[in-house]
Amino acid sequence: MRVLFDVSHPAHVHLFRHAVQALERAGHETLVTSRKKDLTTQLLDAYGIEHVPLSAKGDSKLSLVTEWTGRELRMLRAVWSFDPDVVVSRLNPPAAHASFALNRPSVVFDDSEAARGAARITHPFTDVICTPTNYDRDLGPKQVRYDGFHELAYLHPNRFDPDPELLARHGVDADDRYAVVRFVSWGAHHDVGQQGLSDEAKRELIDRLSERGDVYITSESSLPPDLERYRLPVPPEAIHDLLYHADLYVGDSQTMAAEAGILGTPAIRSNSFVAGDDMSNFVELERTYELLESIGDERTAVERATELFADPESTETWRRKRDRLLEEKIDVTSFMLDVVRRTARAN
Repeated sequence: MRVLFDVSHPAHVHLFRHAVQALERAGHETLVTSRKKDLTTQLLDAYGIEHVPLSAKGDSKLSLVTEWTGRELRMLRAVWSFDPDVVVSRLNPPAAHASFALNRPSVVFDDSEAARGAARITHPFTDVICTPTNYDRDLGPKQVRYDGFHELAYLHPNRFDPDPELLARHGVDADDRYAVVRFVSWGAHHDVGQQGLSDEAKRELIDRLSERGDVYITSESSLPPDLERYRLPVPPEAIHDLLYHADLYVGDSQTMAAEAGILGTPAIRSNSFVAGDDMSNFVELERTYELLESIGDERTAVERATELFADPESTETWRRKRDRLLEEKIDVTSFMLDVVRRTARAN
């Protein structure tokens, strides 16, 4: 079996890496097409996954259009030359378009109701659309629902074993009290019109948290000079080990908020998505499992973060909630591999 995975974001690396490695161990051929965005290619290299970069992220809306136009053409060439039995992506239009044009079956993983623009130009061209059970849109006969979250493809206990020694090698004591703070750049196509924490709120947050423990910042963009000393000390591939042992996560990132909650780390998410119709994965994590707190008002978020970080019982409380989630959800990589095999056989 020959499987092409299109990876254009760091989160996609985590989503698909265990499936890529499992297929290769089983003797199948894989091709990973990548994008030079943030840490995407660095993570692929760190995990030893060979890949072919098809494009690089620009700094403007015009460059984004130019990039994705070129990516469409290069993806067509990649699918033509590799001739995969299945093309797998995380709602990436070029992968769906190329597979459709060349009559190759494609599987798309989609957990974001907010990415309607990308969905409109992706869903019609794919064969299978995999969504979490609580995804609140009916996508018709192509849709396959599963009891899980994207993050359980790599954070399920079958796939992830936190390593405190890895942190120690980079100067972090897993037993120390510390918070992980994440700031994103808000430059993706699905981020248009959205925003995260203001610079004022960021500074207040760091000031308040640093009074009670260590603070480690991970940021997609440059930090003000006065915050640079808090920058993450561990390599990107150790971020989940750092998150697991943290006493608090807070930030304006979507993905990392879900990751922290699923790991059983007290998690607060604050951005403009919270104020509107929120995505079903965050609603479920917050209302069903109480593993995530989504707070639209940034001052309220700072206050709640300070309160949680001061609570010595919060981490143990979150761990118990996580146990319930793991009892009810699946190993998403196992599901993914099953879907890929079935799709290949059907075509």
